[in-house]
Amino acid sequence: MNLTNNLIIAMPGLADPMFEKSVSFICQHTEQGAMGLTINHPTNITFSELLAQLDIPLTVEHLASIPVYLGGPVETGHGFILHSNDPDMEPWTQTLKINDNISLSSSRDILIAIASGKGPSKFLITLGYAGWAQGQIEKEIEENSWLNVTADNDIIFNTPTNKRWESAAMKLGIDINLISGDIGHA
Repeated sequence: MNLTNNLIIAMPGLADPMFEKSVSFICQHTEQGAMGLTINHPTNITFSELLAQLDIPLTVEHLASIPVYLGGPVETGHGFILHSNDPDMEPWTQTLKINDNISLSSSRDILIAIASGKGPSKFLITLGYAGWAQGQIEKEIEENSWLNVTADNDIIFNTPTNKRWESAAMKLGIDINLISGDIGHA
């Protein structure tokens, strides 16, 4: 099973506070492990605050209050930009094309472009990423910690943050709020 370009949805019983009610987009999944970005845990840092820390001027004011997300517990001091592959855009430095519609970049040039209105039309910025060792994500899915579904750009880029967990589960026809996180015995 290759989970690249999938959303993994935390089950209600997942007790890890980092991933509670989380939705993560899997950017890469190989035999060595998986890397993804949590797309529904905003930090208290805005795009304008991030740019100020990096000494990048913001000329597109309506982007100032866009939240920066906690992508996961690994390398939280490093930024990642999940973005649309717009047909008229030049490729960015340090970019991984995930599918025809989405790429992952981690370079300063894309932040400069976004801040000046010349970046991709859709983007989501995270600090850190989620990583799984060889076989770990498969084991966690077998243990019912996660549901998985093919990624949906609308959920990633357009759905309000507080609705992404439920919306991702609904792609499977599941009302995740009706699933109990409690373990019982008959």
